[in-house]
Amino acid sequence: MTDTDSTAAPGPAVATRAEYCVIACAEAWRDAGEILASPMGTVPAIAARLAKLTFSPELLLTDGEALLIGDVPAVGEPSGVTEGWLPYRRHLTMVMGGRRHVMMGASQIDRFGNQNISCIGDWNQPKRQLLGVRGAPVNTLNNPVSYWIPRHSTRVFVAKVDMISGVGYDSAAAAGPSATRFHDLRRVVSDLGVFDFGAADHAMRLVSRHPGVTVDQVREATGFALAAGDDVPFTREPTAEELRLIRDVLDPGGLREREVRS
Repeated sequence: MTDTDSTAAPGPAVATRAEYCVIACAEAWRDAGEILASPMGTVPAIAARLAKLTFSPELLLTDGEALLIGDVPAVGEPSGVTEGWLPYRRHLTMVMGGRRHVMMGASQIDRFGNQNISCIGDWNQPKRQLLGVRGAPVNTLNNPVSYWIPRHSTRVFVAKVDMISGVGYDSAAAAGPSATRFHDLRRVVSDLGVFDFGAADHAMRLVSRHPGVTVDQVREATGFALAAGDDVPFTREPTAEELRLIRDVLDPGGLREREVRS
């Protein structure tokens, strides 16, 4: 498909690119029920709080250490209400039980959702050492996972990751039923659009593009053949109330704009 349409978005042109990204990330937790949201990054943290204040009121939020928080503080601010205690050992129990939806980052991600946060280059002699695999394997094999990538480029969206940290659909299938039983990659949100794994063989697919972005731009910034429909819609508009919550309640300091370029 060649995208030659206007880059203007339908509806009001008041939201910034960062705010569209917040909306797209928040949708990952729509109607999630009573599960733990584990957002990694500024935009996902704002998004999880927005989801709890709007369409997912039963969502559980954490202070990132050992507490479940009952109110919804601004990003970077301490919570005044403690709802429960969740030390690390119990956090892992929740992970193994699937009652959690984590949104992780990725230094590399491929068309089947394999994620790399460990190293760039050959593992035996990497060009760059990163975080290590951390909890990515157990996250991707035991509870729903989504990804947030603030800089969409061919350096991140690659044909094959240098090392598998988070397990993608092809790798899970190759490992067999023990890996596929609870494997569930929900969505990828970048500063260009929203993706799922609804193409053939669970390959990545573009499902919406942020206003001001064309399908061709997304494809040019992606290092593999990207599936897309005949008429890829724009990411949905934030409501006036959602914008108020983002700007006045959740992120009055504008941290979101530092993570996503306009």
